[in-house]
Amino acid sequence: MSVATPGQTQSASTQAVIALVLGIVGVVCCNILGPVAWFMGNQELKAIREGRSPAAGEGLAKAGMILGIVGTVLLVLAILWIFLWGGMAVLSAWTNR
Repeated sequence: MSVATPGQTQSASTQAVIALVLGIVGVVCCNILGPVAWFMGNQELKAIREGRSPAAGEGLAKAGMILGIVGTVLLVLAILWIFLWGGMAVLSAWTNR
C-alpha cells in the first residue's frame, strides 16, 4: 500500500472503476451484469474498510454497487415479465384456439 504525499492525490482502484462501469452497463443495456457490479462494488467497499484498497475509490465502489442493485432489480423484473406475464399470454392464446 502506497502512502500519498501532501502534493500527490490518491487514485481509485481498478476494481472500483470496473464496478462502476459494470453497474452503468447493467442498468443501461445488459441487466445480467447488475449482480456482478453489486458483488464487485461490495467487495471493493470491504477492501477499502480493511485498508487493502485506496479510499479514493469509495464513491465509485458505492455508485457501482447501487447501480448493480438497480440492474439486479431490473433483471428480476424482466425475468418475472417473461415467465409470468409472457407465460400467461402464451397460455391464453393456446386456450383460445
